This record gives sequence, C-alpha cells and structure tokens, in this order.
Amino acid sequence: MPSPAPSPTATDAATATPAPGPVAIFPFDHDHGVPARTLAELLGGKGAGLAEMTTALALPVPPGFTITVETCCRYLAEGWPTGLDELIAEQVDALGHALGRRFGDPADPLLLAVRSGAPRSMPGMLDTVLNLGLNDETVEGLATASGDPLFAWDCYRRFVRMYATTVLGCAPEVLGAEAAPDDIDALRAEIARVREAVRGSCGQDVPQEPSAQLRAAVEAVFRSCGSERARAYAQREKLSGALATAVNVQAMVFGNRGGESGTGVVFTRDPATGEARRYGDYLPRAQGEDVVSGTARTQTIDTLAAEQPEVWAQLDAVLDRLERHYSDICDVEFTVEQGRLWVLQTRVGKRSAVAAVRAAVQMAEDPAIALTTEQAVDRVGEDVRAAARQAVLAAAATQQRGDAIARGLGASPGRVTGKAVFTSDEAADAGEDDEVVLIRPETSPEDVPGMAVSVGVITGTGGLVSHAAVVARGWGLPAVVGVETLVIDEGGARTADGLHTIAPGDLVTLDGTTGEVWLGEDPAGSADGGPVDEETVVRTHLPELLVLESWAAQR
Repeated sequence: MPSPAPSPTATDAATATPAPGPVAIFPFDHDHGVPARTLAELLGGKGAGLAEMTTALALPVPPGFTITVETCCRYLAEGWPTGLDELIAEQVDALGHALGRRFGDPADPLLLAVRSGAPRSMPGMLDTVLNLGLNDETVEGLATASGDPLFAWDCYRRFVRMYATTVLGCAPEVLGAEAAPDDIDALRAEIARVREAVRGSCGQDVPQEPSAQLRAAVEAVFRSCGSERARAYAQREKLSGALATAVNVQAMVFGNRGGESGTGVVFTRDPATGEARRYGDYLPRAQGEDVVSGTARTQTIDTLAAEQPEVWAQLDAVLDRLERHYSDICDVEFTVEQGRLWVLQTRVGKRSAVAAVRAAVQMAEDPAIALTTEQAVDRVGEDVRAAARQAVLAAAATQQRGDAIARGLGASPGRVTGKAVFTSDEAADAGEDDEVVLIRPETSPEDVPGMAVSVGVITGTGGLVSHAAVVARGWGLPAVVGVETLVIDEGGARTADGLHTIAPGDLVTLDGTTGEVWLGEDPAGSADGGPVDEETVVRTHLPELLVLESWAAQR
C-alpha cells in the first residue's frame, strides 16, 4: 500500500517552488484517481511517465515504485526522513513477491535500478545507479540463476564502478581502465582493484549489504539536485524555484544479457527536423548508460529493425501509441532482454525550433492525433517560430566551399564559428565577447556549464541521443557528435591522418546538420545570387512555418 499523501494535483512547475511535504511512495500501478501523466510535480516527469505507461497504456514496463518529489524536498530540508526506510523496505518486499525473487537473496537476487526524475526534464543532470543489490554472494547467485557467469560478473563490475562514482563521489580516472567483458578473471580482478582504489581515494568501500546500497543510492539521487551541472542546466533553462527530484526504484532488466539483448533511446519523430520517422540509437549487449553517456560507438535504431524485426515491430507499435497518447514527440528509452522488449521511460522529447514547427503542423493535420490549431500555436510560440525562420534562412544561405577536415553525426542543426576550447572550465572562463566551440572526447553531464556558454559542441564519440546531443538540441546549440576521425584530449585535437590540428583558440566551424567540421572561418561565406527571397526560401524548405504563422494571425 502507498504511504499517505495529499490529494495530488497537477501544478505549473514554472511557478511552483517545492517545499517539504509528506513522506510518500507509490508503486507504478497505483490508482491516483487522475491521469498519472498530470502528476509530474508529485511523481517527477519520469515517475509520471512510468505510471502512465503502466496504468493507462499497459505497456511492458518493469515494475517498481516512485519516492515522491515532496519526500526529496523533506530530505533536502531536514535530512533522511523518519519512516522512509520502512516504506522503502515495504515496497521492495512487495516488488520481490510479485517477481518471485528476493532483494539480497544469494541464490536468485532481485536487482534494482535507481533513477532520478525531476518535475521538468533535465537529461543526464541527475544521478542513476544500476544493478544495485549485487555483492560477493549475490553475484554468484545471479551467475547460477542466469546460467551466464560472464553476464553476472559484467553486471557486478558495472555496479561497483557506478556506485563508486555516483554514490561515493570518486573521480572516474581513479578507477582505471575497464576489463574486457568476456574474461571472468579480468572482471574479478577489476572489481577488486576498483574497490581498493575506492578505499584509498574515498576512504570508503562499496557496501556488501543491499539495503545499505539502496539507501545510499537514494540519498545520492536526492543530493544530485544541488550539483553544479544541475544548477547550470536549471539556470540555462530558466527553471525557477528550488530543485528537487523524485526517485524511481525499478526491477532491473538487462540489455547486456546475451546476443538477443541490447538497449537504446528512440524518438517517435526526428527531433532535429520534425520528420515523421524514427530517430535514435541502439547498442547490442549493453545497458542504458552506455548509450546516453556518449562514450560508446552506438548504432542507428535501424540496427534493431534489421537484427530483431519482431522486437522492432513491437517497439514501433509502442512508439505509435505513445505519440498518439501524448499528442507530441516522445523520447523513449527501452531495453531488449533475450528478445523481450521492456520500456523504461518516456517523456516529451526536446526538439529544435524547425522540428517544433514541422511536428506541430503535421500533428494538427493528422486525424489520429488531431491537435487543434490553437494548441499548435500555443505549443510553438512566436520566439520558436522566429528561431525556425532564422535557421531555415541560414541553411539556405550557406553552400559549402572547401573540404571539411572531419565529419561526424549532425546532432543539432545550425552552422557556427568559434574559438576552440577543450574543457568545460575553459569555456566557462572565456570572455563575454568570445564565441567558443567546446570540443570534447565525449561530453558528460559535468560539461553542461561549459556547453551553456558555448556556441557549438563537437564530440569524438557518442550518438544521436547522447547527453550532448539531447541537451544541445533542447538549447538550439549546433552540435556534431561521434567525430571518430578526430583524436581529442584536453590539450587539443588532430585528425587521425595527422594532416590537421586544432589548438586552443583556433577558429573552427561546424555544421550541425551535415556533421562537417572545418578549420577557420565559415567556408560558405555569403550566398551567391544576390538577396534572398525569404518567403520563397521558407515556402520551399519549411512550408509548415507559413501555415503556423497563418493560424497565429487568425487568433
């Protein structure tokens, strides 16, 4: 049973300031008496989405429960709330009973994922801990129950490393390199080495008691609201009020369990252009953080369609249902475990200004979604329409002249020129009049303060749904990710063939539509052929904008 809570209502997060409220936990399938999707202020955005998919849509969501935003507020104001341990234990026991596994059972352990979920989407800014519940005994039980010792020890390695950095605050470089996932002896040795490094660096050990792991992970997620990256993101997004998050505790499903397993993130429509096509990344034999962290070489979502067409058909149907249910572009995280599809998250997807315009008009004209013209205009305000017009005109006015030195994935449209910087601190320290391009091997959430003051972003690894790509699109920041021909470190970058180098302060130009990178000023310069006929350009490249402007004028 859920703990007591006030009658939940939907409120406006732009004006509400969270305050300490009652300690409360709700399972995903709890009947709130109102649509769960309206309860982001209580359950957080992720929790509201999980509850909505479980109760209203009956989608394949791993079961779990949500510790409310109000509980986080109480923790931040007063410390660990009285009675919360008992409420968590009650929900974990119920979850184990439903699944036929027990948390901490050395024979067949229930493992948990602990994820944040703020009332307003903050992709990658808050913390996550996966594979929680593993220790020196339960890893053996997982190996026996799954029949796959390599899988079990890979999960344990993942947990130890994630717990060390996320909960204990150890620097990632302290942990050393990861062992190959196909060598049990190497995985065992890595776990021992990481734990020794944690004891030496942080003065603590990764606890063996699963309940201690869980409490500390929940606290870490609560605390992540006050991190520098969260504050920088909130400032850039102009989020008002105190920052707080719900915590979602969910049964683990495993994308790293054999050849018919994997994980990915997919948008129901292209968030860069608004085209009605699936857009995202997939990574076989992996877990979710591998995809969004930007450290892995991901594959396009078409890989899943080619390798597991039946699973893809199920996912495609889920995406249709979600887009129609929310009447909007949805961003969906999923896992495939041994050929079985699980949906882990949905939220309204961040999109470029061009995508916002195109999608709004298409959804108003689609009888299956049927946005009203008033809803479409409200969704895409005058400032977004103006940004879309400028993006279309800028794209029409640039024609490449000269060879790019490197190419990656165009993750967020736009073409910009700026001085190269190679750390978030360098970007933050740049003068107000300096336009800088942040160039990183990969971007982590810790790079957000630097991204917030840059005019563009380039990464050496990562895919279309990495944190860098998602944040950049939401901010209208041109980005090129996965530029694998660039060798990047904090001192500079060079092309793999050695022909070109980029030093701190060098001018670079990037095109977030084509994925190209140039040295120096924009090679396109001014468009040939005299003045541009703006209306002709817009009518040719984004006719939906004229439709939307007409609807706005009729109001």
